[in-house]
Amino acid sequence: MADSHDDILALDIGGSHIKGTILNTKGEWQIEYKSLDTPNPATPETVIQTISELVKGMPNYGKISVGFPGYVRNSIVYTAPNLGNSHWKNIDLGQQISNLLQRPVRLVNDADQLGLGVVSGKGYELAVTLGTGVGTAILMDGALLPHMELAHHPIRKDVDYDQYIGAAALEKKGKEKWNERVAKVLGILKDIFNYDRLYLGGGNAGKLTIQLDENIHLFTNKDAIKGGARLWEFEDKYHITTVYPSAGPGAHNQ
Repeated sequence: MADSHDDILALDIGGSHIKGTILNTKGEWQIEYKSLDTPNPATPETVIQTISELVKGMPNYGKISVGFPGYVRNSIVYTAPNLGNSHWKNIDLGQQISNLLQRPVRLVNDADQLGLGVVSGKGYELAVTLGTGVGTAILMDGALLPHMELAHHPIRKDVDYDQYIGAAALEKKGKEKWNERVAKVLGILKDIFNYDRLYLGGGNAGKLTIQLDENIHLFTNKDAIKGGARLWEFEDKYHITTVYPSAGPGAHNQ
């Protein structure tokens, strides 16, 4: 029987919800998802408080994987457009979560974590999430390439991908027009990347009505969260940094 200290707390911080579950080393769920609303305002302090509430009563785990909606490098958050950029500049969120829960942490962009969980691991692959904003992950033979915030690249003057096909655009333009826009973006990604496969997920992926190419596959976040286990299969050379716990204010021992 597997030791619970090998299990992984997988957290997904989103613009609308903060979710978590416990995975074994194979990425298999040990408990059902728990979810809380993302606080408003979503500052580092309120996000940490929400995580503290979320994990109460969860079974034991030995390490933590975190997906975060912004630009992350070496567990440090540099941007968080859908949480409020003014609060998230050079925030060592990985270390803060590690201090709180007294476990080693790996923290990456949320689309990167989800992408790890769904790609085939063969060839050049993209994962795209359609939610509050647009998340993207780029992988080669199953390994993450350096993250690019494609969502904030302009698709036309003064309009980026987040604004063009994010949740606000879906609500404002309606489902039919939004699908037309998604089709346009998919065409651009196909021309730019010439990928082998593209994976589409996120909270709004279920609203797609357009015909998808044979090499485009839909996924659910429930399936993709196993990427939280795969984060621990890779060495740090893949730009995934282990943050070891140190005692600090708010430290929580299970």
